[in-house]
Amino acid sequence: MEEQDHIREKLHRGAEALFLKYGVRSVSMDDIARHLSVSKKTLYQYFVDKDEIVTQVAQSHLKQNKAQFDDVAAGAKNALDELMRINACMRKMMLGINPTLLFDLKKYHVNAWELWVEHRTKYIRESVVRNIKQGIEEGLFRNNLSPEILATIRIETIQMLFDTHLFPADRYNLADVHAQALDHFMYGLLTDKGRKLYEKYKQEPVNLELIPHQL
Repeated sequence: MEEQDHIREKLHRGAEALFLKYGVRSVSMDDIARHLSVSKKTLYQYFVDKDEIVTQVAQSHLKQNKAQFDDVAAGAKNALDELMRINACMRKMMLGINPTLLFDLKKYHVNAWELWVEHRTKYIRESVVRNIKQGIEEGLFRNNLSPEILATIRIETIQMLFDTHLFPADRYNLADVHAQALDHFMYGLLTDKGRKLYEKYKQEPVNLELIPHQL
């Protein structure tokens, strides 16, 4: 049983690497088999079809994502430090993500898309609301903010970044677009105290090696 789990994990990782780099639609079962140097017969011993692979990879990826961000929150010095560390993680992830990924999930793999929607609307939203409330208590964020409204704005902005009609991949780098969007969002939150600390943190790159559960 352990050997089967090891093989399944290898197949997950290989498929995930291809989906992140090329998007989901353009990667076939043949591509996955070739990338992993296994036969298609082997793939079908573990997965019914490509949709099942996509769904399981999405589930595993989101689980790791949650574990990583939970660790960031637990180890952060304050709400602003947490956001800076999460931003560093997201920038690294976006450097290796094909912008069409979410579009492919939404159009062709409804089960995986629903996993993402649930993760976004529950875990991410709750995390952003908690972070903003913490920042207000720490005097880093303005006290006249609505955490719920701003959490929705932040989440929808992140979703918008993957729209290749708005930000064509041949003109924009996803990680750079995210950095600009975050900067704009942050300056709308900060008090004078928070702005000074934010400027200080921007001059101190986050050491990602200190953050566990790398994706």
